[in-house]
Amino acid sequence: MVLPNPDTPLYNHPLPEIENWLVNLGCQQDRDRVNCWRIKQLQWEAEICLEIEEIAVRYINALEGNRDVVRSFKYSLSREDIEAAVFSGP
Repeated sequence: MVLPNPDTPLYNHPLPEIENWLVNLGCQQDRDRVNCWRIKQLQWEAEICLEIEEIAVRYINALEGNRDVVRSFKYSLSREDIEAAVFSGP
């Protein structure tokens, strides 16, 4: 599968292409909640959930006291913008 241009809004990507994109970025799909993905980097760990109207990202233990940081991104953003925002970390 070939992804659309990086500046294409994510809502113009078929779901299998979004899933392949996440796999290519190092994410692993949650077996129990198939709309959610996990990724571990050296500096951070996150859960990415493909919700109905947005992508919800929870950076795990990102703040003092092991508190999470939660962010959401609309599907109207480009894949390039979402990738830059999510994968730059908390």
